[in-house]
Amino acid sequence: MRIAFNSFPDSLVNRLSLLNSQEAQLENQVDTGKSVSQLSDDPAVMQQVLGWQVQNSSTAQYQQNITTLQQQATSSYNAIDSLQTISARASEIATEADGTASSSDLASYATEVNQLIQEGVQAMNSQNAQGEYLFGGTDNSQPPFVATTDASGNVTAVSYQGNDSVPSAEVAAGYSLSAQVPGANTSGSGPAGVITDSRTGADFFNHLIALRNDLQAGNTQAITTTDLPNLTKDEDNITSQISANGLIQSQLTDASTVASTQSTALTENISKASDADMATTLTRLSSVQTAYQAALESGASLLNGNLSLMSYIQV
Repeated sequence: MRIAFNSFPDSLVNRLSLLNSQEAQLENQVDTGKSVSQLSDDPAVMQQVLGWQVQNSSTAQYQQNITTLQQQATSSYNAIDSLQTISARASEIATEADGTASSSDLASYATEVNQLIQEGVQAMNSQNAQGEYLFGGTDNSQPPFVATTDASGNVTAVSYQGNDSVPSAEVAAGYSLSAQVPGANTSGSGPAGVITDSRTGADFFNHLIALRNDLQAGNTQAITTTDLPNLTKDEDNITSQISANGLIQSQLTDASTVASTQSTALTENISKASDADMATTLTRLSSVQTAYQAALESGASLLNGNLSLMSYIQV
C-alpha cells in the first residue's frame, strides 16, 4: 500500500499535539495537587465533587450561624442570670419587710428596690457583638425597655418598645433555631417573654415598682399578700427562661458537632476524588515528556530521510 508523503507530518503533528496536551494536564495536576479541576478532566467525578463542594459550602454557613447563635445564647444567659439575682434579692426584701421591720428599714429597702429596677432595665437592654439588642424581638435596633423616673429618681414606669417575634437561623438543612427571647409577650402565644408574659402572670418591672411603692408607704400587708406572690411568678418565669436557654445551648452544641462531622466527611470525599497521586502523576509526566521528546527526534529523522529521498528522485 502506498502512503502519501504528506501524511507523515500530519500524523506527527497529531501525535505531538496529543502528547503536549497530556503533558500540560499532568503539569497542572502537579501544580494544583488535583487530578480533576475542570469538567473536561472527568465529567462524572467533577460533577460529584461540585455537589460535595455545594454541600460543604452550606455546612460552612450552618457553622457560622451556629457560632452567632451560641454567642447570642451566652449573652442572653448572662443577662437573664443577672435578672435572676435581682429577682432573688427582691423576694428576699419582700420576705423581710414584714410587720417587724422598722420604717427606716422599709425606706432603705425601697431605695434598694428602685436600684434593682434600674439594674434590671440595664440588663434587659443588653446587646450582642453586632450591636443588636437581645430582648427586643425582631425590633432589635433600639433599647427594648425605657424607664420613666420622677423628680426624686424613682422609676415610675418601664415601657417595652420591642415585639414578641424572634429571629432564627438555619443550623442544618430544614432546621432552624433561635437563641433570643422577647422581653415581653402579652399575645398568649409564641415565645415566652422574659419580663412580662400573660400566660404565667409575670410582669417583673411592674411588680418591682409595686413593691417599691408599698415599701415607701409602709404597707407590709400588701407586700406579704400581693407583692411576694407576684414576685414568685416572676422568679418562676425567669427560672424557666434559664432552663430554656440551657436547652438551646445544648441543641447548638449538638448541631455544631453534626456540622463539623459533615464538613470533615465532605472534605475527605472531595480530597479522595480530586487529589492527585503525586508519585503516579510525576511518573506519568516523566513518561509523557520522554515520549514527546522521542516523537520529536523520530519525526525529525523521518522527515529528513524523506526529504533526502525526494531530492535524490528529483535529480
